[in-house]
Amino acid sequence: MLRLYAHEKPKRSKLEIYLDVLHVIKRGEHKPTRIMYAANLSWSPLSKVLNSLIDQELIKENDDGERTRYEITEKGEIVLRYFEKTRELIMVA
Repeated sequence: MLRLYAHEKPKRSKLEIYLDVLHVIKRGEHKPTRIMYAANLSWSPLSKVLNSLIDQELIKENDDGERTRYEITEKGEIVLRYFEKTRELIMVA
């Protein structure tokens, strides 16, 4: 991968982005804009990720008419624990 600046980080994989969003929601960010900033995504990609996570029942959407909030589901918690455990077992240099 060609990097123009020394401070640039490598591009995240789709899996890393999905896990980042799940982790952000688990940490307590429930509003879309806060999730967007915490996960370092623009709105369009975040919207696709949120919809996919909802379809897979990893998060749920709560809409009270005024605002939308997202919460991680039990299935989402299981997925996060699985990948965190995997990361602990496999140290990638």
